Amino acid sequence: MKAASASATVRPVRSSRHSIKRRAAISNVLKVLIGIGICLAVLAPLLLTIFASLKSRGAIARTSPLLPPLEDITFDNYRTVFSNDKLYIGFQNTFLIVLVSVLCNVLLGTVTAYCVERFQFMFKKLVIGLFFLGMMVPTFVTEIARFGLISDLGLYNTLGAPIVIYVATDLMQLYIYRQHIGKVPVSLDESAMLEGCGHFGVFWRIIFPLLRPATATVVIIKVVNIINDMYIPYLYMPNNKLKTLTTFLMMYSASQRGAWQYLSAAVIIVLIPTTVIYVFTQKYIISGLAAGAVKE
Repeated sequence: MKAASASATVRPVRSSRHSIKRRAAISNVLKVLIGIGICLAVLAPLLLTIFASLKSRGAIARTSPLLPPLEDITFDNYRTVFSNDKLYIGFQNTFLIVLVSVLCNVLLGTVTAYCVERFQFMFKKLVIGLFFLGMMVPTFVTEIARFGLISDLGLYNTLGAPIVIYVATDLMQLYIYRQHIGKVPVSLDESAMLEGCGHFGVFWRIIFPLLRPATATVVIIKVVNIINDMYIPYLYMPNNKLKTLTTFLMMYSASQRGAWQYLSAAVIIVLIPTTVIYVFTQKYIISGLAAGAVKE
């Protein structure tokens, strides 16, 4: 009787373990399928663009856009895009905008975060609240006022317009720098002041070198966002001599109807810099954001 009851007890245990393993296997399969589906959804537009960039205009008309160019692969589309002088103007203007904007963002962001985090002054909480309120307000709400302000400053249709907008309106760097400065012990500031450093010396010699992970994160995010932005350069710099990489693409999407092969090649060319930057620096983005997320 005891043996029979023991075997009866073992069977439900084994069956429950088997059902748990089966549910875990089904769950893993579903996770893999969902992951594959997400990857296909992300990569499909890129693959279709690459296929179109390697086809001639006739091949695009004859074949399905879902099919790769199996026979008549051509690189003439890339040669045509590279022969366009506006591409190099776009690279030059984009480089200048990125360089000045990122430099100003780093300098102003570190100084502002240091002052807000280390000093006590009247209406400090109000000032911090206004900074973050500026981050939460949608851009289109203030677009009319911003356009009028840029025009009144005489910056419309100049490289200064996007630079001022990128520096003044995106305050993401302030949040990142504040998180990192909050982790730096105040005792370091006090020790430096005992050695004769002023507030600027403390910032430049102590705080700023310790913000390298945060600075790397800010630089990478800003560079990618500025290069990929089309709205601001298109709205504030309509002059052909002020083309950026993204507004350069509109030459093939608007003025040359039916030039899908050239547009696809131009998209891939413009996509390369940001893709390379992101692939090789994504670990710095993650580590830089995580480093300031927790106070020890």
